[in-house]
Amino acid sequence: MLKNSAKRGLEAGLKTTWTLGKVIFPITLIVFILQFTPVLEWVVSAIAPFMAVLGLSGDAAIPLVIGNFLSLYAGIGAILTLELSVKEVFIIATMLSFSHNLLVESSVAMKAGVKLWVVVLVRIGLAILSAIIINLVWQGGSETAQYGLVSSQTAELSGWGLILLAGLQKAAFGILQLAIIVIPLMVIIQIMKDLNWLTIFSKKLAPFTRMLGMKENTSMTMVAGLTIGLAYGAGVMIQAVKEDNVSKKDMTLAFIFLVACHAVVEDTLIFIPLGIPVLPLFLIRITTAILLTMTVSFIWNRAELAKRKEASYEH
Repeated sequence: MLKNSAKRGLEAGLKTTWTLGKVIFPITLIVFILQFTPVLEWVVSAIAPFMAVLGLSGDAAIPLVIGNFLSLYAGIGAILTLELSVKEVFIIATMLSFSHNLLVESSVAMKAGVKLWVVVLVRIGLAILSAIIINLVWQGGSETAQYGLVSSQTAELSGWGLILLAGLQKAAFGILQLAIIVIPLMVIIQIMKDLNWLTIFSKKLAPFTRMLGMKENTSMTMVAGLTIGLAYGAGVMIQAVKEDNVSKKDMTLAFIFLVACHAVVEDTLIFIPLGIPVLPLFLIRITTAILLTMTVSFIWNRAELAKRKEASYEH
């Protein structure tokens, strides 16, 4: 039984890696190459005048653009090259925790059946709103941020041949990382399914998922996103839609929660070297995710109820 389960899990893992790899590879390659063109500079120049509204200096546009185009780590690397106040670093960290690696993570969300505009609107909206609120509420943090021992240097590349080669290596490594995480995970999940462990697990999480307006069969989607993030957790999410009959409504609600609060441990701890308080950052993310998801679920349910009443009146 375990052998058959492992075989089915391996097949599902390879298929998912191929499905996501077709999205992640070209986007990673294109965005990597864009670093060596004027495109990112143009974007930074365009948004720099609006930084004051967010409580940030014009230079803060650099890590925001890089973090959204590339990854959270790239955004942090850009922060380390700038002299910013503690408040500015905290605002940037909060914004990037909501909105980073936007192209890849939005693309894999679409693969799971969630509409692109929902993901982008929620992530960018939360990033901007959180920055405005923090800037208005927090009056301190004016001292210069003291960074930890983190290297901010990146390799210098000269010539388009070397740039293209480095981009291909980075994109290929991204697929390798995806396979290393997704394939064993799918095997484990398949074994847990066949042993009925997932049923027990789902029931344990049922009160929490119900509170958020979702059915208990979204539990694996939620756990995957919370622990390993949207990009790597997308494999589990896609499989859940196919095998667990997760509805489009529940998947959308799950993604709304997860775009606000995914890879919650890793994405919080990596900000520690920046010298900012990470506990408030964690609490902001988890509280926002819960309140936003419950609100959207409530509005959605009311809209469905109104439609049903309207349909009954017509009959």
